[in-house]
Amino acid sequence: MGNRLTQIATRTGDAGTTGLGNNQRVSKNSLRVHAMGDVDELNSHLGLLLCEDLPADVRTLLVEIQHQLFNLGGELSVPGFELLKGEAVLALDEALEHYNAQLPRLQEFILPAGTRAASQAHICRTVARRAERQVVALGNEEAIHDAPRQYLNRLSDLMFVLARVLNRMHGGDDVYWKSERMQRGEA
Repeated sequence: MGNRLTQIATRTGDAGTTGLGNNQRVSKNSLRVHAMGDVDELNSHLGLLLCEDLPADVRTLLVEIQHQLFNLGGELSVPGFELLKGEAVLALDEALEHYNAQLPRLQEFILPAGTRAASQAHICRTVARRAERQVVALGNEEAIHDAPRQYLNRLSDLMFVLARVLNRMHGGDDVYWKSERMQRGEA
């Protein structure tokens, strides 16, 4: 990988390009840079979620996810490089199974609402989906490994499940969409 940053204001991006980890310069509007930016934004939103009152196991999981997202960003910054391993995807699968087992079956679609922590988890979910779309778009143009796409897919699912967990943390519940079916009393 390229040199680590020793100063922030380098002015090398003033012409609309940025340097990748392999020292290649690309447009700041390239698919790769968009994917990197969305992963970075997702990691920042997770950092904000970590400011909330969270169960210790959820906090530990989210910190590990932040590290894996940094690996994912590093992988995206160097074409052909692999940093995110398949084990990271399996860890999300295990977390999904663990937390989903604690929840009742969904009765209807839920709104991205509830507690502040749950709402922030929903924001993380939507940013993860956007990052996933960017990684898919990049993969349509360039060869990339499967793990980044799979990781973001699982992570968005996990953030949905964690939002439900966080809504229940202090005795709350999901905020259900008031569909016509629910209003008629159909289950």
